[in-house]
Amino acid sequence: MKHKKRWIVLMSFLVVYLVLAFFPRPQNVEGSNPMLTSGDLPLLIAHGGGNREFPDNTLEAYYHAYSVDPNVMLETDVSLTKDGVVLLSHDTTLDHKTNLQYADIIDLNYTDLMADEVDFGYDNPTSGGYNTTGELIPYVDYLGNSVTPLDVTYPEGVEARHSSKFLATTLEDLIVQFPNNKINVEIKQSGETGLSALAAVIELMETYDDEYNTFSRIVIASFHEEVYQEMLQIKSNDHPELMFSPESDSVTRFFVLKTLGLDVFYFDQVAVFQVPISQSGIELDTKTFINALHRHNIAVHYWTVNDPDEMRLLIEYGADGIMTDIPSLLKQVFEEYQ
Repeated sequence: MKHKKRWIVLMSFLVVYLVLAFFPRPQNVEGSNPMLTSGDLPLLIAHGGGNREFPDNTLEAYYHAYSVDPNVMLETDVSLTKDGVVLLSHDTTLDHKTNLQYADIIDLNYTDLMADEVDFGYDNPTSGGYNTTGELIPYVDYLGNSVTPLDVTYPEGVEARHSSKFLATTLEDLIVQFPNNKINVEIKQSGETGLSALAAVIELMETYDDEYNTFSRIVIASFHEEVYQEMLQIKSNDHPELMFSPESDSVTRFFVLKTLGLDVFYFDQVAVFQVPISQSGIELDTKTFINALHRHNIAVHYWTVNDPDEMRLLIEYGADGIMTDIPSLLKQVFEEYQ
């Protein structure tokens, strides 16, 4: 009798598990998801504008990426300045990418950066972490060539801002200068400053939404838990149309649930997973992983991919976006499929 009860419990558990495993997955994005590519080639996503072809997070890099593919998605990192401007910068300090010594962005005014013509055309070495050696190294591309703003192929009617310097660029610049392109915005600052940066990004999106459809083409990302939680609140209370990607814990939770066949319990209202090819020894560049997310109406974008064979693999697996430092290389791979 005792063994029979155990068998009944086990079979009951198995039945429940099988029901859950085949139960329809929740649609984490209601309706159409602009970040999905629906079986077409993935989005070409220019990481920092394509920072191995032109200096990172500069307007010139984005114009170059646009010349490679007018449908390019623009990936950028942002921090808030002292005077409340959303500035494009991979780091929260400017000593790594400019001709300034240690300078925290939150302590600087955008107006001063422009008035002083601070040059973002550097790639200064670090002594570990974000601490630079103090040596100024002018940017060269992945082929070892020096570039200037005059080397960019601009759209008709657009001229170089400066003949030799790569000036500061803002999120507002991207929204206005590229009115039809999708944009990925990663908030780099953390804590109260990061929350203020998020608020400034949302304010920009609200200001320009009527004219430039910002809420249907901008997705926000952050590795900081407090910023992610605030995004959840904004989506719940103010902007249900807001698109963002999850932070690391949410990605891990989905992966575990998927592995157990229980991702029916994953409800985070994210539009896109932005993930590396692998993390902590776990391979994420699989067709199974991509298909599982697609069943939730969630897109999958991979970073940062500069190897042609890996690009081809992700195309074959149905990735929705491939983020690269070398947009012209990914464009060449895309042309193989056209």
